[in-house]
Amino acid sequence: MVGSTHSLRGIGMTSARTRERLIERLSNHGISDPEVLDRIRNVPRHLFIDEALASRAYEDSSLPIGKGQTISQPFVVALMTQALIVRDGKRIQLEKVLEIGTGCGYQTAVLSSFVRRIFSIERHGGLAKSARARLNELGYHNIRFRHGDGMKGWPGQAPFDGILVAAAPAEIPQILLDQLAPGGRLVIPVGGSASQQLISITRTDSEFVREVLCDVSFVPMLGGTG
Repeated sequence: MVGSTHSLRGIGMTSARTRERLIERLSNHGISDPEVLDRIRNVPRHLFIDEALASRAYEDSSLPIGKGQTISQPFVVALMTQALIVRDGKRIQLEKVLEIGTGCGYQTAVLSSFVRRIFSIERHGGLAKSARARLNELGYHNIRFRHGDGMKGWPGQAPFDGILVAAAPAEIPQILLDQLAPGGRLVIPVGGSASQQLISITRTDSEFVREVLCDVSFVPMLGGTG
């Protein structure tokens, strides 16, 4: 899916040994799905950040991408992906997923092989434009992009089998719960700057089942566009 010419930039930072150290760390911290680990291993994270930061691409840390936004640490990307696609210990292929907060497109790329169609919203026009160009160039063609307000979701494409949110609201937006299909799952960080938790919420026929996954630190989720 990723063209070989793109692996040349920052080639010194992309050795198999460097990536395997990251995979070992994620595995030790509870990422158990082998295909999720394989996506983290193979998606070229150094192509999604500024070249000046390429030496840190395969650290398990978040990094700035401009506009006050960050690329999430690989562990969080892997955990959110795993939480979305693994149900009762079995990996499932999702038909439609809404992603709120495209950012640089790294989470989108990791998720893409597990989803038939991704609908990705980014409130910052510059980030949305560059992520679209980068993912198209790298050969990801099952993604639709929108520069817009993620607080509103994407009503015209709802319901979704999964919703993944890469910014933290103070409370879970009801409008996103409303856009979940029966059996669908929302993975979202919730809380203020001092304390946030990553939460998984599954919609059943009669209720929303909530599970706390871990403590996290995300940029705040804002309405409107930038």
